[in-house]
Amino acid sequence: MTALLDLSGKKGLVLGIANEQSIAYGCARVFREAGAELAVTYANPKAEPYVRPLAEQLKAQHIMPCDVRDEAQMAAVFEAIKQTWGTLDFLLHSIAYAPKADLQGRVTDSSKSGFLEAMDISCHSFVRMAKLAEPLMTNGGSLLTVTYIGSMEVVKHYGLMGPVKAALESSVRYMAAELGEKNIRVNALSPSAINTRAGSGITDFDELLKSTAVKMPLQRMIDLEDIGNMAAFLVSDLSKNITGGVHMVDGGYEIIN
Repeated sequence: MTALLDLSGKKGLVLGIANEQSIAYGCARVFREAGAELAVTYANPKAEPYVRPLAEQLKAQHIMPCDVRDEAQMAAVFEAIKQTWGTLDFLLHSIAYAPKADLQGRVTDSSKSGFLEAMDISCHSFVRMAKLAEPLMTNGGSLLTVTYIGSMEVVKHYGLMGPVKAALESSVRYMAAELGEKNIRVNALSPSAINTRAGSGITDFDELLKSTAVKMPLQRMIDLEDIGNMAAFLVSDLSKNITGGVHMVDGGYEIIN
């Protein structure tokens, strides 16, 4: 992180922290180091004991529940931000879920309910957040989500999340076009495979990590700080003319067939 990357005075909402290995936490840590004020959510009461201590370390001004399937709970988060901050500068959506049976099976065999649930939580929740954030981004802002290369190519055992992430990336482009006139930028981070709780739900995930390391031109795995640095850049004024993109943080993984 360079001295030029200054988020002082910016206020951001971070969704998706589960533990200290979460991509959301790695990003939030860099946001905070760069001077941002943060609001942090946790998914449910079971997650709170793991998330709250991390949010407190980040000196988060808001620590709130937010199950993205609960419209009232999601609206309450943005209302709390409106009442205390009045505005919002950036938002990080780092949330993905699919029922285990659908995630670990063939896309061809995926259930209608499982497909819809994965799409709702992993994709459309970002769209709903953008709608709630829009009136708070009176001076412009940055909306950021997290995807994976399995959206563009077949990754063994990534299954149902491939089509879901493809929809998420398309949503990024459309919302970037729609919100640009309000100086609201929309982008996606696309890290290579990294050891997170979410990744552990993928069959043979350890093998995916090993094959990723071998394939990377730079021949080194990325870490949470790498992802956080890119996220901080994309929510900073340094990226004021960057929108609608999927930004790889993968050591060049995507260029090798």
